Amino acid sequence: MNYWLVKSEPDSFSWDQQVANGIEPWTGVRNHTARQNLKAMKLGDRAFFYHSNQGKEIVGVVEVVREAYPDPTAEKGPWVCVDMKAVAPMPRPVTLAAVKADPKLTDMALVKLSRLSVMPVSKPHWDYICRLGGWKK
Repeated sequence: MNYWLVKSEPDSFSWDQQVANGIEPWTGVRNHTARQNLKAMKLGDRAFFYHSNQGKEIVGVVEVVREAYPDPTAEKGPWVCVDMKAVAPMPRPVTLAAVKADPKLTDMALVKLSRLSVMPVSKPHWDYICRLGGWKK
């Protein structure tokens, strides 16, 4: 299993909407590196659901339930999406400020590539953030 972090602006698509919708296509990604990350996702991979702009915190965990396919919201181009389902909320949201302040997370993509909307998370970082947020696997 691989681990990821996906960002969404809560005023466009929030964790609560993900939960209410159950399974939702992760559409609208228009960055080539983020697209490659979507294409690398496999069934069963997990991702942190991160509220960007407002909140700036990891608020939940989602799971990939359909691998990359053409993004129906793209007018043209090689854009893809994956389908995600909500697994559970993060018991204690993990803020960007907490991630940036933690020396164990300085090389995490969320810190180094802060504008990227879909990014890999290493297993050690995943486990550590799960502990910070009170997530029980």
